[in-house]
Amino acid sequence: MPLWYYDKKDLKSTPSIHDGVDAETEQRYRREGCRFILDLGFRLGLRSETMGTGAVFFHRFYMFHSFKQYPRYAMATCCLFLSGKVEETPKKIRDIMKTARLILEGARERYIPTLGDEKGDLILQYERILLPTVKFDFCIASPYSFLKQYAKTIVGDKEQIRQMFQMAWTFVNDSYCTTLCLQWEPEIIAIAVLYLACKLSKFEITDWTTKKENSKQKWWEQFVEGLTKDIIEDICHQHLDLYSKSNLSSPGNGTVGNPSIMLTPTQTNSTVTSPIQPISIESPSTSRSMPSAKRVS
Repeated sequence: MPLWYYDKKDLKSTPSIHDGVDAETEQRYRREGCRFILDLGFRLGLRSETMGTGAVFFHRFYMFHSFKQYPRYAMATCCLFLSGKVEETPKKIRDIMKTARLILEGARERYIPTLGDEKGDLILQYERILLPTVKFDFCIASPYSFLKQYAKTIVGDKEQIRQMFQMAWTFVNDSYCTTLCLQWEPEIIAIAVLYLACKLSKFEITDWTTKKENSKQKWWEQFVEGLTKDIIEDICHQHLDLYSKSNLSSPGNGTVGNPSIMLTPTQTNSTVTSPIQPISIESPSTSRSMPSAKRVS
């Protein structure tokens, strides 16, 4: 089984960067490609897990190939097409192409030709490149399942927990616009977004179903042994950086760049209300790595 987790220094030495794309531009391309996957998947009525798998394929692909060689919107379309089959929620290539072209109409219509013809021949060609690049590894867990599992263990006011869980769910959506899925396992990302949602909603987890009497254990330690607060807060800072780069004024209110997308676990368009105030999160003193996070060979 391939190991898909990279150190931060590896993310600064990608094929795109070696091909002359600066780091900031590459990050923007990744954000735009993943937003496109989320928008396309939402319009096609796909599940959150399918969109998340497509985004993971997208991020992994560009650890081996350059954005200069493979246009982001075409590859994003290809990744969602593949993830639909992997997650057993397939969509016809013609329907995907029609919707993808519709999304790019207007300000981004200059990118429509990069998608190829309406039949999707180019996307099918790209799929033959994508498959070996992701090493035919289709066992992709998402933070969504872990988030649901963790939230069920929390003891407290049900309405507060519901609102906090809904906010954490939107944070998972937005996390795919970052490279966090290349750095950390999905269970760790789920813990981090839950931690961030608790900070924003001012909800402190003090009791949970498996808590032992007089235990000094942190709530997340029941799920991932050895996970430190430094690592969690580093992930939170990376996540919050996304909003400042994307001109999104309100973290927790939907997928970055398009607040109508995937706002809740049931894909409704209701808005999460949250206090937009400075968040007290300590800056990590050092860059830390979990023992299980290794480079892909």
